Amino acid sequence: MRLAERMGSIGTETAFEAAARARALEATGRHVIHLEIGEPDFDTPANVRHAAARAIEGGYTHYGPPLGLPQLREAIAADAHARRGIEASPDRVVVTPGAKPIMFYAILALVEPGDEVIYPDPGFPIYESMTRFVGGVAVPIPLREENAFRLDPDELRSLVTPRTRLVIFNSPHNPTGSVLARGDLEAIATLAVEHDLAVLADEIYSRILYEGEHLSIATLPGMAERTIVLDGFSKTYAMTGWRLGYAIVPEALVAPLSRLVINSVSCTSSFSQVAAVEALTGPQDDVEAMVAEFRARRDLVVDGLNAIPGFRCLRPEGAFYVFPNVSGTGLSGPELADRLLHDGGVSVLAGTAFGKTGLHHLRISYANSQENLRHALARIAEVVEHLAELAPVRE
Repeated sequence: MRLAERMGSIGTETAFEAAARARALEATGRHVIHLEIGEPDFDTPANVRHAAARAIEGGYTHYGPPLGLPQLREAIAADAHARRGIEASPDRVVVTPGAKPIMFYAILALVEPGDEVIYPDPGFPIYESMTRFVGGVAVPIPLREENAFRLDPDELRSLVTPRTRLVIFNSPHNPTGSVLARGDLEAIATLAVEHDLAVLADEIYSRILYEGEHLSIATLPGMAERTIVLDGFSKTYAMTGWRLGYAIVPEALVAPLSRLVINSVSCTSSFSQVAAVEALTGPQDDVEAMVAEFRARRDLVVDGLNAIPGFRCLRPEGAFYVFPNVSGTGLSGPELADRLLHDGGVSVLAGTAFGKTGLHHLRISYANSQENLRHALARIAEVVEHLAELAPVRE
């Protein structure tokens, strides 16, 4: 069968491939500690599960409106106002099965062939993949360790050309856990207004923040009418399998995104949306407990990695990942990730899964128990120690 040429430009998400390799190794009898997938290891809160069960029994098992149930769109708009200070009416809310469709729809709606999209490197791989798929030009802005993995506003300005159409950023950030400062967001906003650019603000980790308060760029002057705020329920409420994402979009994008939803997925699961209303409006104790546990795991992992010769690891401000520099081990990120899996039974991702800037890094998810994280740190240390013993032989 002859495939369309554009299929050659679409990428994938390496975390799922790495998990598959780890499961294949487990099938041989090896014990593997999974630190590759960005998925909270907590159960969906009980009140949310019970709301879904009641919704199924109550008949929420049929098609719903393409842009989402009115009660969920209202709850999202109210939550955005309360937590982010975003003044948005419910009719600017778009609900989708997962947050990835928001990325795809936004890029499809805004980017013509040849238009440029600036995206973070390292960054979530779908940004680049979808840009290339629609014929756009993906322009990476490096996030460097020496700048705490935050973008450099001057470098961002240097990348803007007459063909630039969209700027994408993610804060708190996957894979590094970095958080953009107010000055960074103000610089992006200034550029966006000056050059009439659209902005896709991926705020999926906005509730998993360890210091300070989340600031949405959509609240800055001139940005509400040009910003797509992406969020969802997967990370905050441990609802990855429920596939629930949403966006708050400028009014001009509501109708185009509605058409894209109708042409692709029709609508999002109705009973899941009823559960999402409960997630937003019900008790938040489980979220707060999860974030507190992630903070403790962060400190455990950062301190443990920094005690391993050859590792250098910044302390992230949000999300549930660390992005250690492993150049001191003498191996690149991909080489060490392979050794850790096969020699140590620890599954992590090479930093290159998120862009060229990650060559000497690993991404490690600490969405696992403290007990497993301690075992993983011990195994990593053992593999690195063995590599050091072999160094003279390799040379």
